[in-house]
Amino acid sequence: MKFSVEKENYSMTADVQVIGNDILVVLTGGDTPHIGAVTTLTADSDIQTIKYPSHDGRFHKDGVLGERIAKMIQPELPGSCTITSGIHVNHISKKQIMVSDSMARYLGSQILDWMKKTEFNAAKPIYYSKNEQPK
Repeated sequence: MKFSVEKENYSMTADVQVIGNDILVVLTGGDTPHIGAVTTLTADSDIQTIKYPSHDGRFHKDGVLGERIAKMIQPELPGSCTITSGIHVNHISKKQIMVSDSMARYLGSQILDWMKKTEFNAAKPIYYSKNEQPK
């Protein structure tokens, strides 16, 4: 499923892929999409974000947007969720920075609405019992 929003002359897209009962969200946008941060969570676990180094030695700030979406969808997650975030707008303006949060919130609400309407019914894994081992 793909969700998009455009404001202040740039767009942001969330590509959502269901993997079993888990969700992968690829959040990209601007002039140079990339992976700047990775956010992981479940309905019952803390949100964790890893930021990758940027071109100039600082760390990417995209994780803030991934975390915004994570907080919105967390209560409805059927399994685990990984969000990659990478939005780069060349010579970004203060206005463009200011609207990025509302763009992420819009995408989060779209994903949340979709999740509420989607049946997640992947087969449950079967594990060996304590007394069993592979043959």
